[in-house]
Amino acid sequence: MGELCVRSVVVTGANRGLGLGFVQHFLRMPKPPQWIFATCRDPKGQGAQELQNLASKHPSLVIISLEVADPASIKAAAAKVGAHLGDSGLNLLINNAGMVKSKKLDAETLEDMTETYTTNTAGPLLMGQAFLPLLKKAAQGSPGSGLSCSKAAIINISSIGGSIASAFGWDMMQLVSYRCSKAALNMLSKCQSLAYKEHGILCVALHPGWVQTDMGGAGSFKPPLTVDDSVQGMLKVLSSISEKETGTFLDWEGKVIPW
Repeated sequence: MGELCVRSVVVTGANRGLGLGFVQHFLRMPKPPQWIFATCRDPKGQGAQELQNLASKHPSLVIISLEVADPASIKAAAAKVGAHLGDSGLNLLINNAGMVKSKKLDAETLEDMTETYTTNTAGPLLMGQAFLPLLKKAAQGSPGSGLSCSKAAIINISSIGGSIASAFGWDMMQLVSYRCSKAALNMLSKCQSLAYKEHGILCVALHPGWVQTDMGGAGSFKPPLTVDDSVQGMLKVLSSISEKETGTFLDWEGKVIPW
């Protein structure tokens, strides 16, 4: 297994949960990225305090304001990242920001479905479009052929809840708008893998496991995985995948999840 070696990474929803976990792990790497761009809605707010503390100690960590449901905000964030990177391009885009509305099927509304899709599905679509020029630059500037996360990659944080073949967790949480948005995100990941392969960019959908986060642990059941275990597992997977995995749906241990 190769080592994940990236010069630059963007992580969305980085002020808490898995996003913050990714940032912490990248900072602790033996060879940390030269640039870690951590995005969140309100970088100066109370909810981003831990991220602010990390940034004060690590000059490589840049916090950027980003609302993934707002195209103008995404374009502005891409411009800021591009200004820092210059000609080197972006190696890794981790679309982690997401939301969930805990409602049963008969209580779902157009508003809930639209809001959830906008954040969980349209957000990663627009992020991929906005950061494509920077990802292409990184791919062109990387030695060797083939695809890898150390070269250029889009990682969409999905969920087994988006697997049409699996009914995992239905008895505990129906979460219909969330499940639908993640199934659509899986298809987006497949589409990105097909469209961006020619540019040297790897794209996968990753299920992080059922993790103890504000979002994952909102119900009455305690999730089995810690953020640390999940992120560690996902980074191990990212270090080992290549073009044969592009367009696939994997979990934090590298196992294929049925669509």
